[in-house]
Amino acid sequence: MQTQIHVSAEVSEALSTGRPVLALESTIFTHGLPRPRNVEVAREAEANLRSSGVTPATIGVVDGVPTIGMSDAEIARLSDDDSVVKVSLRDLPIAAAKKLNGGTTVAATAYLAHLAGVKVFSTGGLGGVHRGASETFDESADLGTLASVPIVVISAGVKSILDIPLTLERLETLNVPVVGYKTTNYPGFFVSDSGYDIEYSADSPEEIAAIAHSRDELGLHSTLLVANPVAADKQLDPKVHATVLAEAIEASHKEGIHGNDTTPFLLDYIQRATNGQSLEVNIEVYRGNVALGGKIAAALLNA
Repeated sequence: MQTQIHVSAEVSEALSTGRPVLALESTIFTHGLPRPRNVEVAREAEANLRSSGVTPATIGVVDGVPTIGMSDAEIARLSDDDSVVKVSLRDLPIAAAKKLNGGTTVAATAYLAHLAGVKVFSTGGLGGVHRGASETFDESADLGTLASVPIVVISAGVKSILDIPLTLERLETLNVPVVGYKTTNYPGFFVSDSGYDIEYSADSPEEIAAIAHSRDELGLHSTLLVANPVAADKQLDPKVHATVLAEAIEASHKEGIHGNDTTPFLLDYIQRATNGQSLEVNIEVYRGNVALGGKIAAALLNA
């Protein structure tokens, strides 16, 4: 038996003819958003890209087959599948052998995008170093993968429930370049400024494309991370965010939540405590990153 990946005809043609392609993850609609908003957001992202001349390459695992460029029917199917699993890079061979349906994380999506020749990937927020990692050694597999996959990833920073300064330290250690889009304030997913600074910014998609091109010429193999903050008028109120986040962390400790259950617990707590406002911010974050990713994908073709 030979494990293969499937690249859709639309994506394959765009790559072969030199048209811009943007990779999109599937966990946002398999695990990140409630129904029916999940499939609506996925379809909206693809439609907006196509209208701007960019081919969307939504990535997931369908019946065990890693798929780059899921069809609308496949997106709808996985969006409504209670048995769909979350697939990180280490899970890909297991999902393939067991013929599972899976939403791919940042790590798995970045790897599959690179394998297919897609150079740019937009997501919401990255995984990173978890709070208390000095005792638990808990950090996302995203970090190690980003250190070895030479694509461009656009995100609104790492999720604010994580340890942001330690995550930035790990990215530095792993030689992963981080560039803010029109800012040196590192975003905190739900808020446009996490309170931590980064060293460099880029003022245009063309400048980001030039940095990626220089990385390739130098023979480096790490991801170029583009930190794209949510617009200030779309962010969660920073004071509300700080209060609710502290409450969510305290609640997780009281209930003994740990490991893989921590992130969904905290995000669900924040959503309920903000009466759904955090969900709307999440969607705005994604929209902004998809829009910027499409522009960078186009700019890369002329770099």
